[in-house]
Parts: sequence; C-alpha cells; structure tokens
Amino acid sequence: MRTPVALLLELGVILAALSVLGTVARRFTLSPIPLYLLAGLAVGEGGVAPVPAAGEFVEAGAAIGVVLLLLALGLEFSLTEFAVGMRRHVPSALLDLVLNAAPGAVAGWLLGMDGIGILALAGATYISSSGIVARVLSDLRRLGNRETPAVLSVLVMEDCVMALYLPVLAVLASGGQWWQAALGVLAAVGAVLTAFTVSYIWGHHLGRLVSHPDAEQLLLRVLGLTLIIAALAEAVRASAAVGAFLVGLTLTGETATRTRAVLSPLRDLFAAVFFLAIGLSIDPSDLLPALPAAFALAAVTTATKILTGRYAASRDQVGRGGQLRAGTALVARGEFSLVIVGLVGTMHDTLGPLVTAYVFILAIAGPLLTRAAGPPPRPPAPQPKRKTAEPPA
Repeated sequence: MRTPVALLLELGVILAALSVLGTVARRFTLSPIPLYLLAGLAVGEGGVAPVPAAGEFVEAGAAIGVVLLLLALGLEFSLTEFAVGMRRHVPSALLDLVLNAAPGAVAGWLLGMDGIGILALAGATYISSSGIVARVLSDLRRLGNRETPAVLSVLVMEDCVMALYLPVLAVLASGGQWWQAALGVLAAVGAVLTAFTVSYIWGHHLGRLVSHPDAEQLLLRVLGLTLIIAALAEAVRASAAVGAFLVGLTLTGETATRTRAVLSPLRDLFAAVFFLAIGLSIDPSDLLPALPAAFALAAVTTATKILTGRYAASRDQVGRGGQLRAGTALVARGEFSLVIVGLVGTMHDTLGPLVTAYVFILAIAGPLLTRAAGPPPRPPAPQPKRKTAEPPA
C-alpha cells in the first residue's frame, strides 16, 4: 500500500500548528477554541493555506470529536441526578425555545425569506453548540460548578428538540408532504424516549459489560459501544451527541474514573479536529457581505442566551455569579446550525452566508465571554506520589 504523502504532511503540519496555538492560549489561561477556529478558516477553501488532502480526514474526525466530548461530559454526572435535573428544567427549555428561536424567525422575515428560510434561521439561532460548550467547561474546570447541571439540562433538551425539528425541516426543504414530516417526528420521539428509558432502567449493566482491568480493552469497549450508540441515534435522526452523553451517564464508579483517564488524550485530539473543521467549512469570502446582519443577530441572541442560562441556573438556587457563568456558557453556536445550512442553504442566497458568519462570530465570542464571566481556572492540584513497597532486607 502506497503511503499518502500529502495527507501525512498536511496532518503533521496541522497538528503541529494546533499544538503551538494551544500552548499560546494556555499561556494566557484562555480556551484554545477561538484560535483553532481561526486556524480552520486559514486552511479552508479560500484560506491562505488550503489542505485539500486532509479535508476528508478532518471531516470524519470532527464527527468523532463531538461524540467524545459529550461522552466525557456524561462521565462527570450520574443518570439519576441528571434525570431529576431534566424534569426541573422543562420551563428553562421552553424559555430557551421562545427567546432564541424568535430572533432568527424575525430576522428571516425582515430579510424577505419564505417559510422554510424563516424556520431554518430560527433553528440556527436557537441551538447552542454542545461540542464547544463541553470543551469550554472542561478547559475552565467548571464541570463541578453548581450551575453546570442546569447548562447540561438545557443543552440536552435542545438536542432533543433538534431530533424533532430536523426531520420536519428536511422534509419541507425537499418538497415532501406533511405526513412524511409527521412520521419523521414520531420516529425521533420514539427513539429519544427509548434511549432514555433503556439507559435509566438497564444502564447499570453497562458498566459490567465494558469493564476490564486492561486499559486497552476498556478503551476499545467503551469507544466501540459509544460509536455504535451514536450511529444508531443519528440513524433515527436523534442526536449522536445525546447517544454518547447517555453512555457516559450510565458509566459510574471506578469504571467511569478509568474511562476518563484512558479517553482524555483521544478526546483532546479529536476535539481539536472538530473545532478546526468548523473553520475549515467556511469560505472567508462568504463572510464579509453578511457580517453586519450577523453581528446584529449575534448581539441579540447573546443577550437571550444569557437570560436563558440565568433563569435555568436560578431554578437550581445558584447565585448571581453562577447564573452569569451559565448564561455565557450557552452563547456559542456551532455544528447544528451548520447542519441546518446544509439542509436548506442552496434554496436561499442569503441564508448560508448569514448563518455561517453568525456561527463563526459566536463560536469565537462564546468561549471568550465564558472565560470573562468567572475567575481564571486554577491549575489542577498535584497528585501525591504513590508509596512503593520497601525492598526486603
């Protein structure tokens, strides 16, 4: 088999550049996500240094990156605690839908779009980026904060809404009938409810299924199972992220601790590829004409997301500082908004560039606002050295 020299060279240069950018970001206690996004913009189509040979790998790696980010996030919480939080945050989800879909719908109407364009833009402004939020919370070491369960509840509910929304949008964009959209919604609802029910009732068996004393076996079992569940979720138009998150929730105790340890380097690698891919998918020449409208829409929906997060955190009796951190954590938009553009972008000349510019602005601004809303992350405490047995005299 002939070695693909161009692919290896491009990937090597990309990873080396990401390493430098990550080092610079952490030198100033910042999240590296904005720098990764800018790097993707530089090497994408229309950028200063395109990487055509690596594009397919980056696209596949980005899908794996989202799955690993949400799996790692689920490992931090228990399924029982999260189920209680989900029930508590139904009002938060309703407020989120009203506050953040409405600006997109109004903007679509003002720009003269038809019903499908208005629906698409409403979805793009509604949905936060689970992948970006998960990485930012990890970078800032806020996974243990009191406001984080509220943020996660809102994110998962958004992904569940997307499971209902995307089939409807796809059918309407392709010119299908209303009954086809209804069937897609019923299938998505059934899949999401089944996934939650199975995880809640039989999830405790999962730890025994994947547990193994060998780290390699544990990694292969957890990663293989997670990718299968994520694929099944995606096949029925539910979110692969929700499937991965549920797998993480069902792993507890020592199995969860060891899984976090063996997955951490792999998660960081593919997460960097995911953020690079967002920038890679954007042509800089498409951004300039849409920037004024995108900045205006970003300003409005930044405020509405902060209100959403503050309300959700207040339901958990979190203080004002935590409420602000929760609100800023939800600001970033990303993968789902770009999926929406992929479904209907060719039908509207203004929709694709507008959403692309909008996502890029908030994918950069979101992590920066989240970082500014709280103190800089403290370095992890040094681990005590393990005592070794004394040699026999």
